[in-house]
Amino acid sequence: MPIKIPDALPARATLEAEGVMVMDETHAVRQDVRPLRIGLLNLMPNKIRTETQIARLVGSTPLQVELTLVRVGGHKAKNTAEEHLIAFYQTWDEVKDQKFDGFIITGAPIETLPFEDVTYWDELAQILDWTSTNAHSSFYICWGAMAALWHFHGVPKYTLSEKAFGVYRHRNLNPASPYLAGFSDDFAVSVSRWTEVRKSDLKPESGLELLMESDETGICLIAEKCCNRLYIFNHVEYDSTTLADEYFRDVQSGQPIKLPRNYFPDDDPANKPLNRWRSHAFLLFGNWINQVYQTTPFDPDDIGKGR
Repeated sequence: MPIKIPDALPARATLEAEGVMVMDETHAVRQDVRPLRIGLLNLMPNKIRTETQIARLVGSTPLQVELTLVRVGGHKAKNTAEEHLIAFYQTWDEVKDQKFDGFIITGAPIETLPFEDVTYWDELAQILDWTSTNAHSSFYICWGAMAALWHFHGVPKYTLSEKAFGVYRHRNLNPASPYLAGFSDDFAVSVSRWTEVRKSDLKPESGLELLMESDETGICLIAEKCCNRLYIFNHVEYDSTTLADEYFRDVQSGQPIKLPRNYFPDDDPANKPLNRWRSHAFLLFGNWINQVYQTTPFDPDDIGKGR
C-alpha cells in the first residue's frame, strides 16, 4: 500500500516519477485499514529535500503509511519558505496530544555546538521525552541520534579532526536483528558529519545494542529494545548527489573540505557519483516499518502505556 501525503507537497511529483505509490485522502478513507502514523520532525535546512528522502523510504513498504510533517515551534527556518511550512507542517505543540506509531527526528547542521547551546534545545528535550510516551517507536538520524543518546543516556559526542565524509564500508554485527533482516555482511553507507559517538561510552547496562559499524568511521546504528528506538549516525537516506552538493557548496564558499572518499568515480568530481547505499536504505526503513507494524498496539490510545 502507498504513503499518504498532501496532494500539493513538492515531494509528491518526485515520488510518483520514481514509481513510489502515493495515495490521496479520498482513496485512503476507502480502505478498511488503520494506516501507520509516522511523524517526521524535520530539523534540516533544506526541508523539501529531506521530506522527499524520508517519504521515499517510508513509502516503499506494502503498508499504508500516513506521514505527518512536524517542526519545532521555537525556531524560525531560514532556508524554507514560510508558506511551505504553514501549508504542510505542524508545530510539535500542535501534535503533542497525538499518538504516533513511529516518529523520526532528522539531523541538523549544528553538530559542533554543545547540545545545550542549540537555540531550540529545551523544546527538543521535551520532544525527546514525549517520544517515550506518544510514539511506539522512534528513529533518530545523525545529529538527532547524538542528541537523543545524550538526552537519554548521557553519551557524549566528540568533534573530529576532519569531517567524516564519503561512502564507507560497514559491517553487519547482528544478522539476527529484525532491523538487519536481509542485510549483507558488508555494505556501503553514506557518511557526512563532523562529530562521532564512541563505543567505549556505551555502558553494558544501558540496553544499547550496536548493530552496524565501520573500521574507518566507527559506530553507525544502535538499537534500544526497551523503548523501540533506533539511532543511526550516518545518512542512508541521502540522494545520489547529496554528498556532491555538500562538497561543491563548501568549495564555492571557501570552506575547508576534502573530496568525499570512495564517492566520485576515479576521485574525479567531474564524474557522476554512483549510489551504492540505496538498496540497504530501503531495506533498513522497510525493516523498521515492519517492526512498527508487528508490535504497535491496534488502538493508538494504548501507545506508550506502561513506559
